[in-house]
Amino acid sequence: MQHGDDILHLIISAQTLSRITSLETRNDAPAAQWRTLNLLRQHGPQRVGDLATLSRVTQPGMTRLVAQMSEAGLLERRPDAHDSRVTVVSATDAGLTALDEWFQTLSDALAPRFADLGEDDWATIRRATEIVDARTRVAAEGTTR
Repeated sequence: MQHGDDILHLIISAQTLSRITSLETRNDAPAAQWRTLNLLRQHGPQRVGDLATLSRVTQPGMTRLVAQMSEAGLLERRPDAHDSRVTVVSATDAGLTALDEWFQTLSDALAPRFADLGEDDWATIRRATEIVDARTRVAAEGTTR
């Protein structure tokens, strides 16, 4: 197996894991909501267009999502300090609390699938996570302001 195949397999496995957790938790909130809150936690307040780019959705799609999430009290919108025509979005305390609760729900739902792993397997997962996190952080930082 080539290294590229290993990375592809990791991506496919992560997508499968995400799909399984969505089915098992029966959460009605769109995945884009959780992704948006997590991006705002990681990168801080963002212009709507930049947030759309980070999330890989269209700006009109992000504008609709931001409106829905703002109405739900998960996000806050305000004019950009340098350009009042531009909206800057940030997560509210309620949004970050909801994200933390969602992460706990995911963890609880997945725990039984991994309960039989030994310490060597957990060490491997931790190391793989560190590597992926480091590589994706560099890429993500290149796309933010």
